[in-house]
Amino acid sequence: MSLWDTILKNLPEVSHPTQKKLSFKEKLKWTGIILVLFFILGLVPLFGLGQNALQRFELLSIILGASFGSLISLGIGPIVTASIVLQLLNGSGLVKFDLTTKEGKQRFQGVQKLLSVFFVIFESSIYVFMGGLAPPEALAGTILYFQMELLLVFQLVLGGILIMFMDEVTTKWGFGSGVSLFIAAGVSQSLFIRILSPLPSPTNPSIATGALPALFQSLSAGDPQTALLMISGILSTALIFVIAVYAQAMKVEIPLSFGRVRGHGIRWPLHFIYTSNIPVILISALFANVQLWARLLQNWGFPILGTFAGNSPATGFVAWISPPDLVGGLIKGGLTLGTLLHGIVFIIFMITGAVVFSWFWVQTSGMDARSQAKQIMSSGLQIPGFRKDERVLERLLQRYITPLTIMGAMAVGMLAGLADISGALTNGTSLLLSVMIVYRLYEDIARQHMMDMNPMLRKFMGG
Repeated sequence: MSLWDTILKNLPEVSHPTQKKLSFKEKLKWTGIILVLFFILGLVPLFGLGQNALQRFELLSIILGASFGSLISLGIGPIVTASIVLQLLNGSGLVKFDLTTKEGKQRFQGVQKLLSVFFVIFESSIYVFMGGLAPPEALAGTILYFQMELLLVFQLVLGGILIMFMDEVTTKWGFGSGVSLFIAAGVSQSLFIRILSPLPSPTNPSIATGALPALFQSLSAGDPQTALLMISGILSTALIFVIAVYAQAMKVEIPLSFGRVRGHGIRWPLHFIYTSNIPVILISALFANVQLWARLLQNWGFPILGTFAGNSPATGFVAWISPPDLVGGLIKGGLTLGTLLHGIVFIIFMITGAVVFSWFWVQTSGMDARSQAKQIMSSGLQIPGFRKDERVLERLLQRYITPLTIMGAMAVGMLAGLADISGALTNGTSLLLSVMIVYRLYEDIARQHMMDMNPMLRKFMGG
């Protein structure tokens, strides 16, 4: 065994549960513990923090599952960035992993963990030394300032490592993955505030932060434009919910039979959005990282990715990957041809990115036709009327999986892009992700734990 394999094999990790299948209560307990810990860590401020230039990026913090200025300022950024880099390297053939073997999959996961640790350290250093999260300006030019910078980097690295292990705990002991859980938690918190909060809005103290209180305030004050904006935000949010649930429910079912038991079989479901929310998570995280880098580079005097006017991207590449508010512009009477063109280009970027990451994800996550065929054959299933041969089954599945991978990714990319420009109460992409995450979580729980949950909860879940 080489030194490289020895390092990958001995990386610290969360152990798998000893029992083959965890109960619903056990998974619920660990998911709840991780979720509570995530919110607590988001309330722990960084010791020695003075300037927080990242605080203005509220929407980016939601996508990254981060709370800028707290111990988890990095959020899921390093984990997702490592996944993006490794998938691009593997997909392009620069680095090749044999994902058809157990050893190849373990090596892939080990390299991804090492890359995540690297990006935790790298992003922590970038955030601090480029002025995103900096010590008090009063200490500038002193040795204490440098010491405080190192202390901030240490805290960010600690928080990033904690997020990595919390993600592992959720994946092995809870429901779904930590990455999805943290996104859904951040979006739910933001959406609750944006709908119901009666506190004054930071941008307009004369009305409430929540859309419902602001709607009644604007109606009582005779302000129809603000009332229309609030109504359009609520309707856009509700429409995204409905479309996302409908798209998630669409699927193709392949009839399978047990070769040795005649007359008995099942239907093997292939969802229309085959790779679920993964492509949107990756492309959204990539855009979020580009925006953060653009801001930090502008502060450093090298605006090569574009510039910002206040909190909004103004010029360059970063402006084109930021969604315009078409609905808000239409209501306010400020909709122009340039804004429409901006919206179209943004949607094209979202669709293209979703297709690329969806294709790479299928190849690296065991969702390709060959892996699915092996899984079906190992279960003792076959397609009625076809010879029981893995190659035959693989070719048949390929007819479905390739179109579903591309068409599903295009659909979810377009949905995310339209959600972003629709003027929803929170970031459209993150809202779409949250709905898809919760719906897929509901499906997994209903499929795996319908019989071992509380009868009242089982009835609520449709059992």
